[in-house]
Amino acid sequence: MTSMTYAQAGCLALKQEMERDLSVWALGEDVGPDGGVAGQYLGLQQHFGPERIVDTPISESMIMAAAIGSSLLGMRPVAELRYADFALCAADEIINQAAKARYMLGGQVRVPVVIRQPIGMRWGMAAQHSQSNENLWVGTPGLVVLAPSTPQDNHGLLKAAIRSDDPVVYMEHKELWLESAEVDEDAGPLEIGRAALRRSGSDITLLSWSSTALACQAAAEQLATQGIEAEVIDLRTLWPWDRETVFASVRKTGRILVAHESTQVGGLGGELLADISQACFSSLRTAPRRLGSPRIPVPYSKPLEDVCRVGAERIAALAAQMCVASAT
Repeated sequence: MTSMTYAQAGCLALKQEMERDLSVWALGEDVGPDGGVAGQYLGLQQHFGPERIVDTPISESMIMAAAIGSSLLGMRPVAELRYADFALCAADEIINQAAKARYMLGGQVRVPVVIRQPIGMRWGMAAQHSQSNENLWVGTPGLVVLAPSTPQDNHGLLKAAIRSDDPVVYMEHKELWLESAEVDEDAGPLEIGRAALRRSGSDITLLSWSSTALACQAAAEQLATQGIEAEVIDLRTLWPWDRETVFASVRKTGRILVAHESTQVGGLGGELLADISQACFSSLRTAPRRLGSPRIPVPYSKPLEDVCRVGAERIAALAAQMCVASAT
């Protein structure tokens, strides 16, 4: 076990996969000597050369088109789109090409491409650099969608994404890049579609992913001081998601709160709660709830940016309210 940051864990996973499989390569803006905006590629071009770690012009459409073409020819590209906001510049390539090619060609081809999209708010990066738009990709048939919250998961899930035969939208939260934890460097890929039980509890289920999963763990600690035992589930894989683990937890606790940084309106939380309500209706002790960001562009101003954040205090307050209301 070695202590490393979230960004370093992803860099290590890519390095190990490139050493294991010569068909793996990466392309994107500033992935070469600069090593990416957070060092996710630091040292890789020096190690593998510019033909496998490829610096590209500022054109997300071109990056994705090259990656998809490469994958159709048997390679396993990792396409770095710098920020999730900029992935919209390659929406046609992702939605109409990568996601549909296997289906439209009757399974004759696969598109094993990893589409790295850093998500979320970070230090006043404002409206065009702060979005969490996972609901768009979850709603696109043909895509796998992953969102790791810890360095170990970033290591294991990126390996799994690279080995997947389907296109994977890989969403890393920018505020997690510098978070450090112990990582098993020899660990293999994690199972896609399997959530992580971060904390056991009997009173309420807190369901989330990415950085908000950490906020849920902090909220659970606050709730414990009030005598409320929250169970925390980190979804990790947004599609396909782990229904078995989530349903079992809700049937045990009888209460469910989904929290996420993306906008509450049209957010993935609503879709999850619809399925949970259908499957677990008879077990629910109170109305299921969700917390998300307001439907506004993320502001540059720090106080206004904080209005958009779904932090531990907001999660704990609503969870406590749900537990008290259903107990009376």
